[in-house]
Amino acid sequence: MQVNIGISEGHRQKLAEGLSRLLADSYTLYLKTHNYHWNVEGPMFNTLHLMFEGQYTELATAVDEIAERIRALGERAPGSYSSYAGLTSIEEGSGDESAEEMIRQLVLGQEAVVRTARSVFPIADEASDEPTADLLTQRMQIHEKNAWMLRSMLA
Repeated sequence: MQVNIGISEGHRQKLAEGLSRLLADSYTLYLKTHNYHWNVEGPMFNTLHLMFEGQYTELATAVDEIAERIRALGERAPGSYSSYAGLTSIEEGSGDESAEEMIRQLVLGQEAVVRTARSVFPIADEASDEPTADLLTQRMQIHEKNAWMLRSMLA
């Protein structure tokens, strides 16, 4: 059945492409954060273990919301590691990093998600797609705050 939600097919496709990049970044950051949660060591273990758990739990919900928005726009959401690898701007983590390097890598990942969300915002604005704009705004707020909190641990 044809999608008729007041957004042109061209805009819906551009939005889905941008949201697919956001989904790939978010899923890659989820996986990296979960990896670090399992493998962090050192004097800040408990603090970081709990912080990383909160962040990957939030990301698990976010990837579902992003994918569902792509589907609501009438497009297919990517859902494989190979798809995400081709779309993400975030490097995977090995889990062998020091606690401080894990924090630094997660700051970079959080900021990458913000940049990706911000890059999609003009398309949502042009298409008058308030639900996508709202989703992007929420993602930017959460990831900017997470980056700040992580960055503060490095000061």
